[in-house]
Amino acid sequence: MFKRRTPLSYLQWFKEGVYPRSGWRRVLNYTSYRLKRLPDTPHRISLGFACGAFASFSPLFGLHFFLAAFLAIILRGNVLSSLMGTFFGNPVTFPIIGVVSYQTGLFIMGKGPEETAWHTIRFGISEAFGSIWSGIKFLFGYGPTKWSGFVDFFHSVFIPYFLGGLLPGFITAIIIYFASKPLVKAYQQRRRGRLMEKIKEIRDKKEAESSNKDISK
Repeated sequence: MFKRRTPLSYLQWFKEGVYPRSGWRRVLNYTSYRLKRLPDTPHRISLGFACGAFASFSPLFGLHFFLAAFLAIILRGNVLSSLMGTFFGNPVTFPIIGVVSYQTGLFIMGKGPEETAWHTIRFGISEAFGSIWSGIKFLFGYGPTKWSGFVDFFHSVFIPYFLGGLLPGFITAIIIYFASKPLVKAYQQRRRGRLMEKIKEIRDKKEAESSNKDISK
């Protein structure tokens, strides 16, 4: 029901991820609009959004939704807003997130900075997925399995990325929580006020109609 009539090609999908047809401003406005209309307290909504942003700093690529939802459940945040919070990690921000997390992890491990950090990350991810795919094909009898790429990725990329992503992810989550909470609260108050005004208008209209009926009798 909710699928596109004409599926996007991989190139179109990538273009939409880098720069949506409607523009990033509209996407951000829509996300903010949906976030503020969630039926929950500002604290839980903002906490869920922070969980999603924190999950974006994890090297568990493809599992950010699950990690964000898990954190939201543990911390009693809003699960839906945590899924929306993972939009913080997108094709535009991922290179920045990846380099900052990876370089921070190398610093923590005492290995020094890496001049080609993003290239190393991309190459490591490619090798890891290649190893996983060869393992899947091996289960069905197609070719030998090669796990060396996955092992190299785990030691050279995953561990420093994971360790380095904790601090910037935590800082980002705190900033997003305290920045979004008053905005959500103010929006909910304005929306509640508008709803009360509409209810009052409907009530006054019904009272006026009933009064007119009594007079006509």
